[in-house]
Amino acid sequence: MGSQRMRNAHAVSVVRTAEQALMAALPEGTLMQRAATGLAAACAGLLPGVYGCRVAVLAGSGDNGGDALHAGAMLARRGAVVTAVTAADRVHAGGAAALRGAGGRLLLAADPQTPGVLAQADLIMDGLLGIGGRGGLRDAAAELADRTRRARRDGALVVAVDLPSGVDADTGEVAGPAIGADVTITFGTWKPGLLIDPGAERAGAVQLVDIGLGPYLGEPAAVALQAPDVAGILHRPGAESDKYRRGVLGVLAGSDQYTGAAVLATGGAIRGGAGMVRLLSAPAALAVARLHWPEAVLTVTDASRPDHTLKVAGRVQAWVAGPGMGTGDDAAALLAAVLSTDLPVLVDADGITVLAAHRELLNRSAPTLITPHSGELARLMGGDASQIEARRLRHATAAAAELGVTVLLKGSTTVIASPSSGEPVLVNPTGTGWLATAGSGDVLSGLAGSLLAQGAPAPQAAAAAAYLHGIAGRLAADDAPIGAADIIAALPAAIRTVTAPG
Repeated sequence: MGSQRMRNAHAVSVVRTAEQALMAALPEGTLMQRAATGLAAACAGLLPGVYGCRVAVLAGSGDNGGDALHAGAMLARRGAVVTAVTAADRVHAGGAAALRGAGGRLLLAADPQTPGVLAQADLIMDGLLGIGGRGGLRDAAAELADRTRRARRDGALVVAVDLPSGVDADTGEVAGPAIGADVTITFGTWKPGLLIDPGAERAGAVQLVDIGLGPYLGEPAAVALQAPDVAGILHRPGAESDKYRRGVLGVLAGSDQYTGAAVLATGGAIRGGAGMVRLLSAPAALAVARLHWPEAVLTVTDASRPDHTLKVAGRVQAWVAGPGMGTGDDAAALLAAVLSTDLPVLVDADGITVLAAHRELLNRSAPTLITPHSGELARLMGGDASQIEARRLRHATAAAAELGVTVLLKGSTTVIASPSSGEPVLVNPTGTGWLATAGSGDVLSGLAGSLLAQGAPAPQAAAAAAYLHGIAGRLAADDAPIGAADIIAALPAAIRTVTAPG
């Protein structure tokens, strides 16, 4: 996977170090001018025309405010009517001088003219806080964020400078009032908070401006795979391929009560490229699966002899266990048998609930991938699902480290954390709200399991599956409601979007 394809996001500490190194090699003020020039050009491209447009600049006291003020000055020199509103007593001196020199003006947030300036703006530039900001906005800045929200609702375009103010750059957490932007112009590299919700939702569309940091950046903290990266993970069958070389996946899913889970997980695996799927389930689930997927090899589970069940099913190269299998003693016995193998195992849904009561089952050396939503992770790790939603990165990485497994945390942005220290978190950029439908997770499990069976490492299998799952959801929905079976049907088209030449 070539690094030029990915969206690499770096921690604030890494960005700061890179900035210092670059500034030492440049004349004073060059870096800010590069950022401001890129910002002004991006804003100009978003406006129907610069001349006569009304631009409001929300200016904090630091370099982020300086970037915004200098960009505002450049727009003012092109005929825009630019007014900067400062939320603090101090303002970036060089930026303020440049704006005044270009014919712009500065107001304090408390000035009676401020509400009118924001209400009448065509574009509002958010330069209140930079990547070093922590916690929600307070006092005057919070009031400006509220007025900006109202102006955006009434048609103003909001552009965040580097990062929406109030969003944590390293985690995407939003601890209080924050700016919601239509577009974020970020400098030098992506920031993790631009990829991970709730910060990603606040950022809108993100544009990266190259200011020369590349040679000075260290390893990324988070990575969002793109289509060429996913294509590099997928196994492409050749002339010598057969069903065994293409990967044999064992699926332990479904029950007499939940027959659909077996059907959906099996379908995700078949359409995900597995050469063969061996489905182990209760008789009722197998009967339904046979109608949908006659190519699957079926085995009735016998919880009194779980090891014998696996032996009868035949050899596989990876396992998916959990969707719809139940959470009682029989399910626990079958899951224990699967986890006692030396093969990669994906555990989802009911399997995660079983693990919450039997965490000792995760003491294994083979790769393990779990795919919880926030409620399931809360059951497994303790805590509150709403807190996990608010701090997705923190909880996914903590669970991976504590359990020694790869964690794919499902939700508004899917986060994949590896148990290996130093590995970047993988973030999926293709999710859609249309995927929030019953059985969607079962399809994802089968799809990711098929990639495990084809030899992909657990983090890459998870990331590629999440990417394709999101694309399939978008293709199937076409902006209308869908069911999980529609996602399966769209998987071949999703795969073609990443493997097609060009």
